[in-house]
Amino acid sequence: MALETNLLAKAANQARGLSIDAVHKCSSGHLGLPLGCAEIGAVLYGNILQHNPADPKWLNRDRFVLSGGHGSMFLYSWLHMSGYDLPLDEVKNFRQLHSKTPGHPEFHETPGVEATTGPLGQGIANAVGYALSGKMAEARFNTPEHVIFDNHVITLAGDGCMQEGVAMEAVSFAGFQGLDNLILIYDSNDVTLDAMADKSQNENTAARFKAIGWDVITLTAGHDIAAIHKALNKAKKAKTGKPQLIIAKTIIGKGIAEVEGTSKGHGEGGAKFSDAARAGLGLPADQHFYVSDDVRAYFENQKKRLVRAYNKWGKTYKAWREANPDKAALLDSRSAPVSAAHLLEKIPAFAADAKLATRAAGKDILQPVAAELPLFISGSADLYGSTLNYIASSTDFDKANRAGRNIRYGIREHAMAAINNGIAYDGIFRTSCATFLVFADYSRPAMRVAALAKLPITYIYTHDSVGVGEDGPTHQPVETVSGLRVIPNLDVIRPADPEETAGAFAAALEREDGPTLLALTRQAVPMLNDIPPHIRRAGVLKGGYVAIQETAPLTHILLAAGSEVQHAVAAAKILGPGVRVVSMPSFKRFNEQPQEYRDAILPPACRKRVSIEAGVTPLWREYVGLDGIALGIDRFGISAPGGTVMKELGITADAVVAAAQSL
Repeated sequence: MALETNLLAKAANQARGLSIDAVHKCSSGHLGLPLGCAEIGAVLYGNILQHNPADPKWLNRDRFVLSGGHGSMFLYSWLHMSGYDLPLDEVKNFRQLHSKTPGHPEFHETPGVEATTGPLGQGIANAVGYALSGKMAEARFNTPEHVIFDNHVITLAGDGCMQEGVAMEAVSFAGFQGLDNLILIYDSNDVTLDAMADKSQNENTAARFKAIGWDVITLTAGHDIAAIHKALNKAKKAKTGKPQLIIAKTIIGKGIAEVEGTSKGHGEGGAKFSDAARAGLGLPADQHFYVSDDVRAYFENQKKRLVRAYNKWGKTYKAWREANPDKAALLDSRSAPVSAAHLLEKIPAFAADAKLATRAAGKDILQPVAAELPLFISGSADLYGSTLNYIASSTDFDKANRAGRNIRYGIREHAMAAINNGIAYDGIFRTSCATFLVFADYSRPAMRVAALAKLPITYIYTHDSVGVGEDGPTHQPVETVSGLRVIPNLDVIRPADPEETAGAFAAALEREDGPTLLALTRQAVPMLNDIPPHIRRAGVLKGGYVAIQETAPLTHILLAAGSEVQHAVAAAKILGPGVRVVSMPSFKRFNEQPQEYRDAILPPACRKRVSIEAGVTPLWREYVGLDGIALGIDRFGISAPGGTVMKELGITADAVVAAAQSL
């Protein structure tokens, strides 16, 4: 079919009009990208993308990720025009309460939005995750007779995204892994928000990307429909085994003469010139949010073409399912709920005399879990030997083996977490990743977005306290657990012994509405043999439970999490029969229990309470109250053997006894 350049150019100007009108109506938003990339959008949605607006989650669609999420009206305009379930009223409701057009794109909120993007650079890393997921899917499900996965991932990013460290970590990983199903369009308009880009950058982007394993296409005519189409077509058809970068030279804010090509064009500054701009774009003065009949007809016909391709794929998919029932069942399992109870049945009990670090227990737990969940994958930031989360029954994912379930991310904690978001957005694989807990600070922005987007990711973060010892305060995460606990919708579980660790893995993998972080120890911990293993495992699922039951009228409650539960148990045995010990592996889970359960575990009448954890203390006030004592470490740690550090900083049973007796 011949490329209808004139009609697509007309559509580009009408998309500009939608963006101008939406931003003008709410007096908020960013016009630079939607106006500067309008022709790119016209070619993508009008010709290049393999998708079906009637089935936004089609398995073999091309995934488009808008990394520069501030330019959300770019995405909303094209989703509306190409026929997604995004009526014009929603476009008119841009940035308003409960609309499908929030200020930055949000996963789950808008059909056709593939990722929650806003923090710059995240979308590039998400796209890398999508591409990685695509390669794993190809390896597992395609057969010589039936190809059901052959899609591309396309992301659009600007100078701001390209300057972010997470983006460079991710593209380095993508180049090394040869993710040739990935296309990055760099909207190179030489402008950032405050000033022209030459005030903050001077690198040769093409040379940089070539050096890390990418092919590069330089598109000097970033508003030429035919040239854009040629570049994108070339990138999609490339057979070089490399990801593709298209450097598109564009004019930011194109169409608003007063600000185009300047840093003022980035935000809403051009909205006040909307009338003149709309006239210059050939839009009728008396019709805002205007899309002409011929443009609508074009996209209706394009939708029919897309549906024909979709139906053709559907026949291949049906034949594939009939010929490969085992593969079909495996693919179907991606959406099957995971039962914690079922997983726990598959995890053998630990010996009563075991003395393991919870990271080592995690290694033993991971193997039967991975066997039970064949689409579960596990990655590490160059720390498999320490985080112990390698799936022993599988191999490494790499260029020669796309079916490997272990992903070596290198020392790229931020990109690792953001790439995991992309894998999770794709929804085919259940993903996890690992590093030392103190380096959660490097991955936190992506973890925050995962919590916002309700992505079921498992973080296996080890070396969780000053028990790290000799590595010293730079590696002792005294504030990190509490800092992560305050992220909404992130479940932080800090298990106390191997049986609690089994419960923690099961809890994480059962969860479908958000990420879970397992904070695991470097040092060995004793088994909590005062109560049966199944009670400990089930207790984790509720977030908090009675680990030592008082045998006389209740006088004190001792609370702890993780490796410090052992000190509370030891203290209770010294203090006597009226003392209860409560293990609190997950504040979030405990707080979500019915009030009746919480009051049964922490009876309000008992106000003599002591908590102990090898970290900062403020969050424990919720449970010990103003009358109780929160023992912890409200300072940075010190370099010495782990046990010595714990004793020096007061994380001992004796400290708990003294605190309880002082109440």
